[in-house]
Amino acid sequence: MLMESFVAIMALIAACILDPGLYFAMNAPAGLLGTTVESASAAVNDLGFTITPEALAAAAAGVQESTLIARTGGAPTLAVGMSEIFSGAFGGDALRAFWYHFAIMFEALFILTTVDAGTRVGRYMLQDTLGNVHKPFADVNWKPGLWLTSAVVVAAWGYFLYAGVTDPLGGINQLFPLFGIANQLLAAVALTVATTLLIKTGRARYAWVTGIPLAWDVAVTLTASWQKVFSPDPTLGFFAQRERYAAALEQGQVLAPARSIEQMQAVVVNSTVDGILAAFFAILVIIVIGNAMVVWYRALTATEPLPSTEAPAVPSTIVAPSGLVATAEEKRAPAAAGGRK
Repeated sequence: MLMESFVAIMALIAACILDPGLYFAMNAPAGLLGTTVESASAAVNDLGFTITPEALAAAAAGVQESTLIARTGGAPTLAVGMSEIFSGAFGGDALRAFWYHFAIMFEALFILTTVDAGTRVGRYMLQDTLGNVHKPFADVNWKPGLWLTSAVVVAAWGYFLYAGVTDPLGGINQLFPLFGIANQLLAAVALTVATTLLIKTGRARYAWVTGIPLAWDVAVTLTASWQKVFSPDPTLGFFAQRERYAAALEQGQVLAPARSIEQMQAVVVNSTVDGILAAFFAILVIIVIGNAMVVWYRALTATEPLPSTEAPAVPSTIVAPSGLVATAEEKRAPAAAGGRK
């Protein structure tokens, strides 16, 4: 989470140093910008910012890309911003393309590790859930269960990536908010578990270490979740956005940036799915935290420690009590003494 915070700060800095015209030309949806530098320049000018077709072409050529128009999602924005910073500090314009592709590679690896970890965790959870219905699924060595649950989780990832990329409103509006909510609520679950362990093991005086970040994370993320689900502003709330496009569909209208009835239907479906999932994630986390608070109360008011399924602490056999690394003879000595008894 600390690394993700650093990446977020880098992304904000990178976005702030870009020319506003270039920023909106990169992050507005393709349905608004069109496909040429001329149409993108005109669309950005309509938004109240100025960038010429020549400037758009030069920006793309500077990082050796065919175009930067409608490169939504945040990754290209971070890469272009980092190339601006690093080329100014190291190597000048001659290395601008190098720094751009270096940043793209960094982001790809960062995202791939996140997707890899998320896929495995999702597969474990799905196996554990299905194991309550069909026992073999709970066995992590049962190959059919491994293949099936992995395929389901990967298919789910693939659906959301496809929906975000193809949505007329752009993945940064449809996919990224859902990812951000899920990511930060996952952090809330981790902080809740850590706080519970501290309190149950008699270390309640240290619970503030994880409790304060937990309170901040929950307050910010649940507020954002509420706004994304229930805000009456169609540009913010998923359900309000769905109602706006569904009402237009009933009248046969096509709202920009959508360009066809099919794209209008895609917005309605994606907004509905995102709104339901955002609410579902928030409800699950509220249940987890509520249950944890019950455990905290019992642990703090109990006269004896609560039963725990945590493995007990085991003293290290690598480091001797004196602080020096134990030798092989020292490790064998307790076992030999026990055998003589």
